[in-house]
Amino acid sequence: MADLHPVFITSCASGADGAITSLTFDAETGALEVQHRYTEIENPFFLALSPDRKVLYATHVPGDFEADPGYVAAFAVGADGSLRKINEQLAHGTTTCYVDVDPSGQAVVVANYSSGSVGAYPVREGGGLGEMESFVQHAGASMVNPDRQEGPHAHCAVISPSGSHMYASDLGLDRVLGYALDAASAQLTPLDQAYVRTIGGGGPRHFTYHPQGGYVYANNELANSVNVYAWDEAAGVLRERQVISTLPEGYGEESYTADVKITPDGRFLYCTNRGHDSIAIYGIGEDGCLEVVEIASSLGNFAQNLAISGDGRWLLCANMDGMGLGGANVVVFAVDGGSGKLRAVGEPLGLVNPSCIMIG
Repeated sequence: MADLHPVFITSCASGADGAITSLTFDAETGALEVQHRYTEIENPFFLALSPDRKVLYATHVPGDFEADPGYVAAFAVGADGSLRKINEQLAHGTTTCYVDVDPSGQAVVVANYSSGSVGAYPVREGGGLGEMESFVQHAGASMVNPDRQEGPHAHCAVISPSGSHMYASDLGLDRVLGYALDAASAQLTPLDQAYVRTIGGGGPRHFTYHPQGGYVYANNELANSVNVYAWDEAAGVLRERQVISTLPEGYGEESYTADVKITPDGRFLYCTNRGHDSIAIYGIGEDGCLEVVEIASSLGNFAQNLAISGDGRWLLCANMDGMGLGGANVVVFAVDGGSGKLRAVGEPLGLVNPSCIMIG
């Protein structure tokens, strides 16, 4: 008997190619089937689902993705996965690239890459967004990589499982910045430990929490590595434990990491490589540190984003084709529960510039 779950995938493109595709995912077979395509949106890039799975939040940028003002939109999710727009609010920045919702469903946070800022919105009754209540402009520049680090570039805003904290990886600063989050008022307050530095020129991009707590992980886009931090949640303090490469030893061609995800049981971590077009697979030790299992092909070009099913049995990978070489698709992998290794299931699903996958 089919065990169907809704899946939403963004196509980050302008004009008619920009879309959020609603699909069903069969957790018994791994089959994906397209149900609906919402096209009244340009350059949708990232997604978040409300805790009750009834509202989908999406970043999008009408016009020029890198230069024009970004927005966060709220959509009511129908029983069949169809989307109905509730409202949207300005992100107060450019290249709006990340959105997350707190576990209570009271606040939504956003990151703006090009302008280097983060912010928080209150959630209204029915899931719509109120006007931004908290805004933080990052400042400074790492300049280790002058082409990419000439100013702040906030690349994510990720709320902790308890809802008490939010961390933002800033590629332009080589810093992970920490905030206390008051979801009821949608207020962000810098922590006493306002940030930790990553490796110089690393370019931190995404960030994730170990499901059992105690450790967090940030991938470095420019240095092709993952930082492991011990995390004292009560104190709001991060301490670096490890930096580990995402690429095979000796690989010297151009590549950049994109996304990092952990299985629900906390045993395995996955990080995408764009250029090498692969997924680095790690086992997670009791001390939170990583050990390479293998580096597997993503079966497409420019491995961008990952989603792991709630039971940990499946991993979906969006290959965005950011280099214009073809091979934009979504691939379903079965996860080996013993080793963490991946096995492709079915044929890749072709989509235009898939940038984010959200499993309901």
